[in-house]
Amino acid sequence: MMHELIAAIDLGSNSFRLQVGRIVNDQIYPLDGLKEAVRLAAGLSPNKILDESAQQRGLAALQRFNERLRGFDGDSVRAVATNTLRVAKNAPAFLVQAEAALGVPIEVIAGREEARLIYVGVAHTLPDPHRQQLVVDIGGGSTEFIIGKSFEPILLESLYMGCVSYSLQYFPDGKIDKRGLKDAEMAASRELQAIAHAYREAGWEVAVGSSGSAKALVEILEQNGLSDGGVTRDGLERLKAILLRAGSLDRLQLAGLRGDRLPVLLGGFAIMSAVFKEFGLERMVFSEGALRLGVLYDLLGRYHHHDLRDATVSAFVARYGVDRRQADEVANTAAHLFAGLVPESVHSDGQHPDLRFLRWAASLHEIGVSVAHSSYHKHSAYILANADMPGFSRMDQGRLARLVLAHRGKLERVAALDPDSPDWPLIVCLRLAAVIHRARDGRGVPPIQLRRDGRGFIVTAREGWLKQLPLTAAAIDEEQRQWFSVGRSLVLHTHSGRTLAA
Repeated sequence: MMHELIAAIDLGSNSFRLQVGRIVNDQIYPLDGLKEAVRLAAGLSPNKILDESAQQRGLAALQRFNERLRGFDGDSVRAVATNTLRVAKNAPAFLVQAEAALGVPIEVIAGREEARLIYVGVAHTLPDPHRQQLVVDIGGGSTEFIIGKSFEPILLESLYMGCVSYSLQYFPDGKIDKRGLKDAEMAASRELQAIAHAYREAGWEVAVGSSGSAKALVEILEQNGLSDGGVTRDGLERLKAILLRAGSLDRLQLAGLRGDRLPVLLGGFAIMSAVFKEFGLERMVFSEGALRLGVLYDLLGRYHHHDLRDATVSAFVARYGVDRRQADEVANTAAHLFAGLVPESVHSDGQHPDLRFLRWAASLHEIGVSVAHSSYHKHSAYILANADMPGFSRMDQGRLARLVLAHRGKLERVAALDPDSPDWPLIVCLRLAAVIHRARDGRGVPPIQLRRDGRGFIVTAREGWLKQLPLTAAAIDEEQRQWFSVGRSLVLHTHSGRTLAA
């Protein structure tokens, strides 16, 4: 292990949470935690714009987290953002400020990736994870549903409903009446009907709730004598009667109800009631494990080089019938060229982060052939940008899609990329490797090298080798014109020596 302490930050739609864990014998023991009730989703307008007030609450919380993270190495911290920042149109601008406030990069993760990480966290806290279980995590803006066994998820889904969004939509003034509760529960039921049949078919032995809404309901039900343990169908019905008698949140008197949960209680209650109805539940136990713990265990796996992203890439190679030999040829040549641009990657045991993206992109650059050979790179990019890819954040997927889109054809498609982006060296390596191996003849890594020249690049090749490959030489000439079109140079130097200088 490189680090004894690791940290996860969850930028949720209701709360921002920081969890510090200590690693002992490949297990993570929670050491410290911070929570800020930001209620980010409350600042999301109907046209999906995050208002200034919510942004400032978020930035203030992240600045406080920054202090706790001082002294942590960058690769021992991982920050993820969920539903509100998935849907907010101005999320990219906010994330620039958020990363500056926090001091580490922030990944916006897809709904099913969030569900996977939640399951990883829950599975590590269950007394018997080998039983098949249904996990339900009601968040501020989305609710995740997972069926899993041991440490492997079987079904993953994320639905666009959460305790903050439902509380604002159906109980904006804190009034509690039968009509509001019924409307909220019916809305949640309609969402659930899309997945309930498949989940019932898969089945489960125990239902588990995680995160704030489930925890709040467990505490309220148990401390008010409405349940003998966990969330129960009878307890929810008895709680509904209490809510309706109170008539409004400000008249609600319940033991165990924390002030920070009061504004989002009704939305979470309505969703949980619908879950019990649509899934036919009688009881749900609670797990302290959730997204943050899942992120920590995922981070631990990456330290041990058990990165789920490698498994996902391998699965995509198999699913889309990729020519593995060709993909490996392109990947090896691209990595060889990259070594000339970033010499330290040679000694990274393949773990240099940019080199890993380059190899993943090379492995996946032809998956679009399964759709159509014409413009296959566009199909490849679309799949990578939109498919569920366990382990990859949305930004990871966007980066892969960009590299693959740019590996052939007009570079003008990525001309808007930041001039200092670390993707430019990856693009030139992937493009040249694809050109060199176009003949698919298994020629191996060629006698060619690459180095930087300001913002441009210099290709050095053995003259005799290139003379035997007029098609490749012509393709490299075309590459020079493409790089010129985006304001960069690609210069070809040849020499007649037997070996190339390092």
